[in-house]
Amino acid sequence: MFADMQATFASERTYSLAWRAAQLSALERMMKECEQEIMDALKADLGKHPQEAWTTEISYVGGDAAYCRKHLKRWTRTRKVRTPMLGQPGKSWLQPEPLGVVLIIGAWNYPLQLTLAGMAAAIAAGNCVVLKPSELSPATSDFIARRVPEYLDSDCIKVVEGAVPETSALLELPWDHILYTGGSTVGRIVMSAAAKHLTPVTLELGGKSPCVVLPDADLLTTARRITWGKFSNAGQTCIAPDYVLTDAATERKLVPLIQQAVTEMFGDDPQASDSYGRIVNNRHFERLSAYLSSGEIVVGGQTDADAKYMAPTVLTGVAPDSPVMQEEIFGPILPVLQIDDLENAIQFIRKGDKPLAAYIFTKDEAAEARFLGAVSSGSACVNDTMMFMTVEELPFGGVGPSGMGCYSGEYGFKTFSHMKAVMKRRWWPDLDVRYAPFTDKKFKMLRKLR
Repeated sequence: MFADMQATFASERTYSLAWRAAQLSALERMMKECEQEIMDALKADLGKHPQEAWTTEISYVGGDAAYCRKHLKRWTRTRKVRTPMLGQPGKSWLQPEPLGVVLIIGAWNYPLQLTLAGMAAAIAAGNCVVLKPSELSPATSDFIARRVPEYLDSDCIKVVEGAVPETSALLELPWDHILYTGGSTVGRIVMSAAAKHLTPVTLELGGKSPCVVLPDADLLTTARRITWGKFSNAGQTCIAPDYVLTDAATERKLVPLIQQAVTEMFGDDPQASDSYGRIVNNRHFERLSAYLSSGEIVVGGQTDADAKYMAPTVLTGVAPDSPVMQEEIFGPILPVLQIDDLENAIQFIRKGDKPLAAYIFTKDEAAEARFLGAVSSGSACVNDTMMFMTVEELPFGGVGPSGMGCYSGEYGFKTFSHMKAVMKRRWWPDLDVRYAPFTDKKFKMLRKLR
């Protein structure tokens, strides 16, 4: 398979803008024509409501494909750059070219979006693509494996299903780029395997995304937006607010409002709500259940192992060294920690790894600026959660342990492209100032030309 795809790429089949546009249009069409099938798969894998499935996965992939197609001609144009006097007469430019055959390893929590959105960028850049959907979301993986070859060019875009053995075998190959979304443990394995071939990687790894709530925030709106961001997809979102930092007085006001928001969104019994998802498997359910003893349960806490259900849960009285604060939660548990003020919150955050996202709720623009300047994160959002993902002109990616590289919109196109530097010179005049033998006169002239 791999050798065949290398040969296909070498034929320059994927170079043409017509081919790229056709594949992106086909991806858009697949999202529309297979909408119900996708919704059914996401319901089976994660208990996603059709609206949530459409908003966070189907429309996202379709919109990303449409955005790439719309801007394809502009992105692929050569871009002139300044040529210094020493290079005159001549001209210089940047010429984007595809990398080759790339591997995209998707994640189970947004199994459609985190597999196919990256593919859209790779196609826009003119690459052949191999997709490895997550085996932990089998219904969606099956959909991708069946439908992608039907809609897209199966010589240039292929799907490999499987688990660890299949992924390990793929990582042995000399890819031209690897995009991996998932946990840091596997991320290190991917990076190590890529290093053997000097393959560039893009890693989206997540982390503990903080949410700071200052006393001046509109707490009713804050509670709704935190509740939405934390409990969408049953908390299984890499950019979900992982924990809240606020002062004692604000906590006493905020927690009841979060409870109110949970009831408004999911009813008195979220388990009976078709708007609330489920934990992906028993292993993750057991991992999350162990966190419930890390603090006082003040909202939710109910579980049903057979149904892989865990209620939207808020913990207070959480110690910084408690189990729930040691790694990314990736589930519907929201610890609230008391911090005296913004500066202490900043110092608390900076003691940990750089997160994938960081959130602050405040009306104070000076506090906002201080937070954004002091807290390093892949992305940030002021007075909301996760909504930066709706802005196609913004990159998406991590920093430090939360990841490297990005792949959204034009940034995705650049990730999967090589920006080749080109210079063209005229044959004349050919000044001898740069040629040996070197003299003081030539040196003085050279310094002026530079």
